[in-house]
Amino acid sequence: MERLRAAFMGVVAVAALAGLAAGAAPQSVPRGFTVVQPVQRPAGPGASASAPQLTVSATPYFSYAMPAGWSIGESGQYALTLIAPDRKAVTLLVGNSGLPVSFPPAQFAYQKLMGLQPQNLQLGQPRQARPLQGFMQAWEYPVRYSVGGVPCEGVATVHIATTYDFAVMAVTAALSESRQWQGYSRWLPLVAGLVSARNGAAFGLRGVMTQNLQNSIEYGRALQEYRNWSQKNWQGVTDQRNASQDRNNQQFREALGNVQAYVDPRDATRPPIELPNTYQYYWQNEKGVIVGTNDGTINPNAGSTRDWRPMPKRDR
Repeated sequence: MERLRAAFMGVVAVAALAGLAAGAAPQSVPRGFTVVQPVQRPAGPGASASAPQLTVSATPYFSYAMPAGWSIGESGQYALTLIAPDRKAVTLLVGNSGLPVSFPPAQFAYQKLMGLQPQNLQLGQPRQARPLQGFMQAWEYPVRYSVGGVPCEGVATVHIATTYDFAVMAVTAALSESRQWQGYSRWLPLVAGLVSARNGAAFGLRGVMTQNLQNSIEYGRALQEYRNWSQKNWQGVTDQRNASQDRNNQQFREALGNVQAYVDPRDATRPPIELPNTYQYYWQNEKGVIVGTNDGTINPNAGSTRDWRPMPKRDR
């Protein structure tokens, strides 16, 4: 009997501790009210989804960095283009050997970019840039043009390697619709520059551009910038989808009569609190304890040392 009594007292003690942990000891509940726990929301789907990655791929002539979801537009001995999934951004590499040593780099960039059939193509003032592996110098040009009346912009870089009697030139470019360029500008030019020849016949000149992209500092920079951008955009899409599904699920549960969303009486900016439709009236104190009743004539503040406030229903 003594052992049974000790076990019973242990159960009582655990129950008391559980009540204190919940923030409401039994004696603190006002007469005529019942403590109610909010309905737990399920975790939003896709919360753990990761952002897309940048990967190194290859054609018979070139190695390059491919953003997730992008595709090859053109691939050959002298050119490589990559196109965004929405077809509103592009990177390109176009090169030729055997050019005159004095060939103007701006003219070379203009001629190659015209292959995209833009309207009103304009190149800004050049500035020195980092050349691709195997080239001696590079010039970067701001680019503006339009396609079907849609403004576009980006950067084009002309890379130059010269010998005593001829030059090899290649232009890399990162381009997008103007309204998207702010997002692309930090990482897309880096990706455009991550190209390496894997075949001696590239551009018709052996030995130009050879490098291991995956071990290059430039690849690390591009990968980090792309990861930052893609994570931000990926998370934004996930948050919007989850918010939409949360609204639909909440409205569905409310429509079935299972729960009702209530506003925190002390902070209306906090997420709504879902409570079961067991009671018609709910009150919350400063500790966050919620009590419910079906008697609208009683007030939990009567005879209580707590500050109880009524919880209004959330407007849809």
